[in-house]
Amino acid sequence: MKHHDPIKIGARRSLPEETRDSPPEENGTSVTTRPDGAPEAPRAQHRTKYLALLGALVALVVAVSAGIYVTATAGDHTRGGSLADDRPHRGSAAPVSTGTWVGSWASAPVGGEPGTETAGLAGHSVRNVVHADAGGTSARITLSNLYGQTPLDITHTTLALSAGDATAAADADTMRRLTFGGATRVVIPAGEQVVSDAVHLLIPHNTDVLVTTYSPTPSGPVTYHPHAQQTSYVATGDRTEDSTGAPYTQQTPYWRYLTALDVLSNEADGTVVVFGDSITDGITSTVDANRRWPDVLGDRLRSALANGQRLPRYSVVNEGISGNQVLADGLGRPAENQSGLGRFGRDALSRTDVKVVVIDLGINDILRDPRLDGPDRILTGLRTLVREAHARGLKVVGATLMPFKGHRGWTPAREAVRQQINAEIRAGGVYDAVADFDKALRDPYDPRRLRPDYDSGDHLHPSDLGFATMAKVFDLRTLKGGGQAEL
Repeated sequence: MKHHDPIKIGARRSLPEETRDSPPEENGTSVTTRPDGAPEAPRAQHRTKYLALLGALVALVVAVSAGIYVTATAGDHTRGGSLADDRPHRGSAAPVSTGTWVGSWASAPVGGEPGTETAGLAGHSVRNVVHADAGGTSARITLSNLYGQTPLDITHTTLALSAGDATAAADADTMRRLTFGGATRVVIPAGEQVVSDAVHLLIPHNTDVLVTTYSPTPSGPVTYHPHAQQTSYVATGDRTEDSTGAPYTQQTPYWRYLTALDVLSNEADGTVVVFGDSITDGITSTVDANRRWPDVLGDRLRSALANGQRLPRYSVVNEGISGNQVLADGLGRPAENQSGLGRFGRDALSRTDVKVVVIDLGINDILRDPRLDGPDRILTGLRTLVREAHARGLKVVGATLMPFKGHRGWTPAREAVRQQINAEIRAGGVYDAVADFDKALRDPYDPRRLRPDYDSGDHLHPSDLGFATMAKVFDLRTLKGGGQAEL
């Protein structure tokens, strides 16, 4: 395939010769005739001119409207990328359809992958396996080079439905080559992200989707999410359109580059973003089983709607990061594991058609603050997140902090801070509504501990049963309505 020089997004292209304006006739006028061949009277000529002008104006309005629609759907959130005019694959452009764009899957970028600082993954195909919450008739993805130090050159990207569980094989009939502003190649500057064009593909809910990228040139470090709890794959060479899965001999526990899958859906009218730490990330859930508590919450909401309950039709996406704190950033520039305050706009407020944010954050601030100067700073940070969400008209449901006695970081002083934060949350002084996970998962014989069957074994993170219980006790009715103006 021939590659042309990249062009900037939004650059104008020359029209084909046949679409350019035709030269005027001699004298700048035309003569109309009656059916008998005689010239029309002057009034008839003026009337004919008027009708011709009106028709031209109508055609112009239609053309401009179509151009606006194509621009809006093709690159509405693309930022910072450069494109190349490669021949798009058949079926890569989504036809006009109905529905609402919602988030079907998402993952927060965490940092730069160790060992990829110089070469990145040049010459390799990266096949990410993600689980679609909401189904749809078209799809688009977001690729991130947030932690890259050089431009990321992606020359080939595909999307397909998985051929089965825990496999790199794709359903060949669903393989689609993705484009970015009409081009198959995109260059993502360091620190930026890009959104693909929409592609027509019927994606059922609760389905594994394969998103594969290929980069021929060194670019690092690779932006990744390390605790995916999902097996993805890597192959040598450009194997993006391979459906057998045979070349994908390397397995990985990471998601790379990919941070969002949106779908044009008729079954969801908005997105719920679950924003949290390792408990939301689900790092102790069974790998390849989609048993993180936001996964179970999405299934439960969809089941309730199918049974006729009057609830919002929302998808659920997971924006948890293991080790995340409300207040403190990780190391590096840009900061790895950016604080909740720092990443809230990117990972929550900017998600596609977000309606509600669920926040389960704060336990790492207690565990990792050597000063442990009480609950006030943590509560102020949480209230700041709520104000930012309210400024966007969003509702915020917040979770109480679960017990962790038995974990190596537990102390009576830290327990006292947790109890103070939970008391303020329960009193309605932080969130619009409350999910009381502490009450649901604590041991009735020692409320400072997780109940044994809800404990993964480290006395901090839930088991699969614990995650399922979190989703079960979440009151789906709290998803109704908008955010308050202020608390």
